[in-house]
Amino acid sequence: MNAAAVDLSILWPALIAGLLVTATHVPLGTQVLGRGIVFIDLAIAQIAGLGVVAADLLGFEAHGWAVQVSALSAALAGALLLTWTEKHWADVQEAIIGVTFILAASGALILLASNPHGAEHLKELLVGQILWVSPDRLPWVAAAYALILLLWFTLRERMGPVGFYALFACAVTVSVQLVGLYLVFTSLIVPALATRTLTRHRLAAGYAVGAAGYALGLLVSALTDWPSGPAIVWVMTVIAILFYALAPARGQAA
Repeated sequence: MNAAAVDLSILWPALIAGLLVTATHVPLGTQVLGRGIVFIDLAIAQIAGLGVVAADLLGFEAHGWAVQVSALSAALAGALLLTWTEKHWADVQEAIIGVTFILAASGALILLASNPHGAEHLKELLVGQILWVSPDRLPWVAAAYALILLLWFTLRERMGPVGFYALFACAVTVSVQLVGLYLVFTSLIVPALATRTLTRHRLAAGYAVGAAGYALGLLVSALTDWPSGPAIVWVMTVIAILFYALAPARGQAA
């Protein structure tokens, strides 16, 4: 097998993973930006990561059901907590989200302190390992995202804060284990920022920015040997800036 074929065999699962993340995170990111709770994704993703670290510390198999349950339970608990704080302390919700993120991040560091592979686990949690996504995981991820999108597009008008936070927690729990915390945040916020002045076709434009960011970011990573996660973050951000500068439709965001 030649080098090009080997590269393609690595890149295509990574690209599909990125497109799947984009599919769910663009509409959710638009809502997050509209609510003014931009850092909620970092907080809930970090809480889900804390659940993964805790399950790993207990000796459960990586990516096994016990880890998934631990991550999802932690994320849902964090989501319910932030729902309660939004109701009672809405004026300081963004600050509470920030403190929650710091507590979860510090908790993960404490749990990883005695782990000889702690630095590696922390890097995987933050940066992700998108190039090493197993093709066998993709159908299950696609099914989970399809259910999340179905619930979002059919129930979002009737979905209160609890429903939104819970659905968001489910999406982020899947994504943070697939691509890492940095790409979760980028996929949610960067397309939403790039398209915030559009009055029509905002969702389609956001999908285009996200998909182009993953495709070109992976290509740049392959050509330069840069780490794939950071490369995608930078490429998607540059694309978003160019899109925002050139977007013809301005006015109130749709």
